[in-house]
Amino acid sequence: MGALPRPVLNLKSAACRQLFLVGLLALMVATALSMPAQAAPRKAPASASPGSGASDDRAPGEAASADALPIASADSVSRDVLPPAARPFGFEDVVGKARAMAETEYVPPAALPASLRSLNYDQWRTVRFKPERSLWRFEKLPFELQFFHSGFYYDRNVEINIIEEDGHVVPVPFSTDLFQYPNDDLRSQVASSNVGFAGFRVHYAINDPGYKDEVAVFLGASYFRAVGKDTKYGLSARGLALDTALPSGEEFPWFREFWVGKPSGDDASITVYALLDSPSCTGAYRFVISPGPETVMREGFQVFLRKGVEKVGIAPLTSMYFYGAPENGRLGDYRPEVHDSDGLLIHRDDDLWQWRALRNGERLNTTRISMERLLGFGLLQRNRNFDRYQDLEADYEKRPSLWVEPEGDWGTGRIELIEIPTDSEYNDNIVAFWVPNREKPDSPIKGACRLRWGEWEKRLHPLGRVVGTRQARGDRKNWVRFLVDFEGGELDALPKDSGITSIVEAEGAKLVQKHLEKNPHTGGWRLSFQVEADAGGGFSVFPAIPPAVRLSAVLKKGENLPNPLTETWTYVFGR
Repeated sequence: MGALPRPVLNLKSAACRQLFLVGLLALMVATALSMPAQAAPRKAPASASPGSGASDDRAPGEAASADALPIASADSVSRDVLPPAARPFGFEDVVGKARAMAETEYVPPAALPASLRSLNYDQWRTVRFKPERSLWRFEKLPFELQFFHSGFYYDRNVEINIIEEDGHVVPVPFSTDLFQYPNDDLRSQVASSNVGFAGFRVHYAINDPGYKDEVAVFLGASYFRAVGKDTKYGLSARGLALDTALPSGEEFPWFREFWVGKPSGDDASITVYALLDSPSCTGAYRFVISPGPETVMREGFQVFLRKGVEKVGIAPLTSMYFYGAPENGRLGDYRPEVHDSDGLLIHRDDDLWQWRALRNGERLNTTRISMERLLGFGLLQRNRNFDRYQDLEADYEKRPSLWVEPEGDWGTGRIELIEIPTDSEYNDNIVAFWVPNREKPDSPIKGACRLRWGEWEKRLHPLGRVVGTRQARGDRKNWVRFLVDFEGGELDALPKDSGITSIVEAEGAKLVQKHLEKNPHTGGWRLSFQVEADAGGGFSVFPAIPPAVRLSAVLKKGENLPNPLTETWTYVFGR
């Protein structure tokens, strides 16, 4: 089952000259290939020193051996021979490479042949990796690797290496024998050209012990994705975001080389190192991937700047929000909601849990939330009910959520959420990342975090959760009605006369009415309120109000009590 490419939109705005936004067409096709023995999902598309991730400790699977299969054997590939006393290849080696590269000029990758660059999506996906050539398949190891062919939007060859059990590094050589081609002409052109791998994917059994699912993929610039048990690919993460949503235009660093530790027969984790490169920076990354009911990645990173960068985004997440409950569906579409994520959740150092419902507005919107210390953030797919999507092919209810937990103190900074208008579900239009306050803009940036992929969002905290946001026309001209549903935590057990209070704030509008009641159908609580804003013009189904209307709401047992019963709901609306 194939997928269409899903680029991130590039927009131009008259208000801020040219605003080039998060646009990487290479993002989304990531794992759309359909393999005879491994089915892929329909959609793919793709400062200060926060923490410390520069450790030389050996991670699970870090020491590995050359594969004995046809892909890479000791007889068919060369080795980087280490002195007998040398330590095994590890994260510090990648850090050293990145530090040395940062002192030199950026060298762009060699261009692919025109025959590959000109392939459209359908043509490119017909070039398929042969599942029987999967790395480590015949050794019966818990993990396997498969590789992507360059071409289409993936126009940069990447080097992929295996770390042997004794610590030596063995490159994985590219060969046309590893792939199925639609015709002999294309195979011949590839064989005589500068062609290599575009990326790779990791397979591990998480749903059926007898079948190795595709659990993670690295493909396109610095993008990567993963899934947990019973979920399907949706949102993506990437190594770094540079100057996102600035008039100067965004720069997209890319992972130009990987090192994968060969696992042993009983390993439940696999380690991947990556070397980041771009005109403005270099970087070293380590990912310890542990697939399961929720797939966990422990990420360490160290970034070196070649030149000044105005904005650095740490742990960037990219997703798609076309429409959902606030929009009350879309005219001409049978599906009530279409999105990979429906909200941004933030955990602040004051123990505030803030939920920001996503929207697809008429204009680009950037939300900045500053804080002294970040405890976690993520883009979540909260609604798991098929009835809310009605899409038998896309399975939006199975898209994973992704939560980022800093390891160590990332210092002060802000979360940025960027919402880009889109008229298609095949565009990733949501971006969220951490922007550290950098006292020394030229100093290296290093840190570590834990990434949690899967369907786990109910276990994050004990508070009531925001489970629904709805927007509708109000009772009078220029009034807008909102309904916010809360469930979980203490809420479900509280009777309707328990004295719960709603705190609603409106910036850029006037609160004119609010009402809170127990929902007998769900056991949760529904908050409804209306706001009045100066429309500056005529009336429509949703009044034409300015984009600066910002709302928040939280439930407490009393207005003056400090501890909330629920997450704090926030929302931005307007044209």
